[in-house]
Amino acid sequence: MKILRAADHKRMPWKNGGGETVEIAVSPPDAGLAGFDWRVSMATVAADGPFSVFPGIDRTLSILEGDGMHLFIEGRAPVLLTQESDPFFFPADVSVSAELTDGTITDLNVMTRRDRLRHNVLRLAVDGRQELPLTGEQSLLFCHRGHTDVNLAKDKIALVAGDAMLLEEAVGGSLQLHGNALLYAITIAAI
Repeated sequence: MKILRAADHKRMPWKNGGGETVEIAVSPPDAGLAGFDWRVSMATVAADGPFSVFPGIDRTLSILEGDGMHLFIEGRAPVLLTQESDPFFFPADVSVSAELTDGTITDLNVMTRRDRLRHNVLRLAVDGRQELPLTGEQSLLFCHRGHTDVNLAKDKIALVAGDAMLLEEAVGGSLQLHGNALLYAITIAAI
């Protein structure tokens, strides 16, 4: 288990140079933009424009802050993403452009190398106590808003906005959550 505090997240430019991303976690550690197996990050999007292309990568996008944006994905109908939308899965190696609906947004990006891994992203509102089954070989719990105490076996960890918890080889276990928070539960598994 690894706790990833908001203050320790790594800031870097977008692959296409159009903005900045905040890297929450990446595997292998310190992998560059061309060499990761999986990556979880946040980006602030302040202008309409193209997404970076990542060959062989699948991506899930969730809107964390702002009014949302329209995505124009090659070969698909346009889609509107808002804070209320389910996390949205699409290939990162096709042409994608975004059009903001009304000002700047912040999004959560989860990316995995298609020929090795698959991922799932679940938005989870916790108000009180809740159990979260662990279903991936790797699981990352990201606290977007609020706070939650996470109990795993005899460990108790407090997460606040921006913090994350990375668990390796925890399939079959579960997390006991207690608090008031909006979380994103990310599972990553080998194909």
